[in-house]
Amino acid sequence: MTVEAELRGVRVRYGPLEALHGVDLAFPAGRVTVLLGRNGSGRTTALSALAGVLRPSAGRVLWRGREVSGVDAYRRARLGLAMVPAERAVFASLTVAENLRLPGPGGGEEAAGEIFPELAELLDRQAGTLSGGQQQLVALGRALLGRPRLLLLDEPDRGLAPAVTARLHGLLLDAAREGRTVVVAAQVLPRTLAPEALVHELHRGRVVFSGEPGELARDG
Repeated sequence: MTVEAELRGVRVRYGPLEALHGVDLAFPAGRVTVLLGRNGSGRTTALSALAGVLRPSAGRVLWRGREVSGVDAYRRARLGLAMVPAERAVFASLTVAENLRLPGPGGGEEAAGEIFPELAELLDRQAGTLSGGQQQLVALGRALLGRPRLLLLDEPDRGLAPAVTARLHGLLLDAAREGRTVVVAAQVLPRTLAPEALVHELHRGRVVFSGEPGELARDG
């Protein structure tokens, strides 16, 4: 198994509070990994450490075998990392079409319409005026069209209809089959991802399970 990215002994603090307590996590290349946990478990913090949004107070962040703990988020993005946070994931002052053109070649409203036709009637709207679910579609479309090597998604199905969520999960599995690495943070393991996913479960900043979804079910 080739590992795309890792957290090794990572600790992250918010002032006096420690959110991750020496966490070790490995994310295999060409696969979907689900970070499970309730609010406050540390899953969003783990994503943010991978993305460079947060700097660990201790430990190492590795990407393709290289330590990137001190590499800024924008530099990681240039190297092929994309993160879609749970909220405020669009450029609010730009139109939907302008947001979708940001990935450059391969992006744009036409390509986005092929995966999320729901966006077709919203292209001239300012992204900041959309509902939460519509903004999520814009952010997801932009990230997917950029074809990142490492894609990090924090509760990506928030505000989406079940049919759209199932379509999104299919797109994420397709991305993994193409060799890209996908990490999804969720409170509950999505059934449409479970057959092909690896699972890490966090609780209060510590890893309490790592393995296949079937092992998680037996363990529970």
